[in-house]
Amino acid sequence: MSTSEMTSVASSAGSLQQRVINDFSIQVATVNGSGSQTANNVLMRAIFQMGVPISGKNMFPSNIAGLPTWFTIRASKHGWIARKKEIDVLVAMNPETAREDVMSLAPGSVAVYDEMLRLKELRSDIHFYPVPFDKLVTPVCPNAKLRKLVRNMIYDGVVAYLLGIDLEEIHKALFKQFGPRKAKAAELNWAAVQAGHEYATANLTKTDPFAIERMDGNRGKIIIDGNTACALGCVFAGVTVVIWYPITPSSSMMEAMIGYLKRFRIEPETGRSTYAVVQAEDELAALGMVIGAGWAGARSVTATSGPGISLMSEFTGLGYYVEVPAVIFDVQRAGPSTGLPTRTMQGDLLKNALLSHGDTRHPMLFPSSPEECFSLAQDAFNLAEFFQTPLFVMTDLDLGMNNWMADQFEYPTEPISRGKVLNAEDLKRLGGFARYRDVDGDGVGYRTLPGTNHPSAAWFARGSGHNDKAQYSEREDDYIDNMNRLRHKFDEMKKHVPPPEVVLNEKADIGIVCCGTSRWGAEESRDQLKREYGLETSYLRLKAYPFGEELNAFIARHSRVYVIDQNRDGQLLELMRLDFTAEEISRLRSVRYYGGLPLDARTITGEIVGQEGL
Repeated sequence: MSTSEMTSVASSAGSLQQRVINDFSIQVATVNGSGSQTANNVLMRAIFQMGVPISGKNMFPSNIAGLPTWFTIRASKHGWIARKKEIDVLVAMNPETAREDVMSLAPGSVAVYDEMLRLKELRSDIHFYPVPFDKLVTPVCPNAKLRKLVRNMIYDGVVAYLLGIDLEEIHKALFKQFGPRKAKAAELNWAAVQAGHEYATANLTKTDPFAIERMDGNRGKIIIDGNTACALGCVFAGVTVVIWYPITPSSSMMEAMIGYLKRFRIEPETGRSTYAVVQAEDELAALGMVIGAGWAGARSVTATSGPGISLMSEFTGLGYYVEVPAVIFDVQRAGPSTGLPTRTMQGDLLKNALLSHGDTRHPMLFPSSPEECFSLAQDAFNLAEFFQTPLFVMTDLDLGMNNWMADQFEYPTEPISRGKVLNAEDLKRLGGFARYRDVDGDGVGYRTLPGTNHPSAAWFARGSGHNDKAQYSEREDDYIDNMNRLRHKFDEMKKHVPPPEVVLNEKADIGIVCCGTSRWGAEESRDQLKREYGLETSYLRLKAYPFGEELNAFIARHSRVYVIDQNRDGQLLELMRLDFTAEEISRLRSVRYYGGLPLDARTITGEIVGQEGL
């Protein structure tokens, strides 16, 4: 259907006033294990290839197959990539959820569905498009065992017709998805796409206003998930030791990292691997090995999620107290206990900041995008080594496993920094060193690595009481001095961690503070608050903990500051309360969402409007 034809169809429908171009969401409802992921990715990429900014969110169950799964594609000519709360175009392929999915749609929405479900009987204010999927797939795929997989590609053809997606872009995305080694499978699926498109062209009359048109909104962009970006960042950071235990949603990060290491960490002359990957027996052992590798001088990493972090508590305290670098990626999911393993949340902030018994404080980095997953992964190793401490990189399932549009990554130009490491020549010049002595006033002592050829190089990495020479001590003054130095070191990190992103609005009396993936809903919410309510806001996005002076100054500028949390207990807000004065705390307000879905702008807007009494 041409653009002119679509315009005439839309204008002939009495309920339609204006076409909606490149600004709506598509949700595909299927069952886990049905092979729908390929069809969904092809549809998303085809829209992306037409120059339309997109994001893709996959909500899947924690079992292997059979339960409902939803994939949401958001197209936004404005560049908004947070989850859109409202669903505009529904593809209902799951009989068990189809009625509920249709009843949740707003009037004027679209429902493409298997005609056997008879969904048109449910409502009169929805644009319904019935499709005989089983009838169409049978001649395309004679193999009955493959039909349930190929069947999904039919809705790609139907949706392409209805929304005006260039069929050539579907073809290009499909063959990219399968790759040259699976050309036969690609041809089979392409036949299904064509069957769906041909049926829609011949039998469906378009009555809805939604359309995709070419634009130039993503030039130079790529589509990537955060876990892959983190893995690539670790490789560029010089990681050589990877220890892990599988857990959703972090496993794909480790799998991606292994693939990159096999590609880039091989000596070309000998074919020898220059890295070590170990799947440990559990998360406790994994962090123990990472700390051992860090003590030995390797750049080492592990990745896990909330339940794994709980097991890592004791070794995290060891790393903090003996002062050994370790980088831990926490791809957060909904807890407590097993919780919702395939839902997203930012529920580990308080736990990780204070992890282990006794007095501890741990630095955290908060990437919000694949670009920052890549760059902050490199910062993480430099910071962990300079400050000789465990460091957490806090992503979440939404960032880690979903599809994000991103700028191409910039090649690093800064050299790797190993921090305060003394070699044999240094020791020969100095005559010796005290491992835990604060020589430079930043709380960070100098260290040596095993194998340093000097009689003064050795030191005990003991988790029991010690003095500044790393000698065993239970003296009151030694313990107090050591703990004070560790706290001073933590405070010094404020000067070195990545600063927040700050957008000040001179007209605003209200500020918004967030971290991580809350960024995308917060930025869009600011636009909604201004357009719909005339409410001006300033904005600060944290990239790291400990918090720097920028946050204190931001709070001081505004009467009310809304702190956005993706957890029940307002953990980011509580972290701020630990460090701030009563005057600063009195200005803070809480916006919380903890339903397990990626945070959307409308939820934030509704909360702020309600608290402001608008």
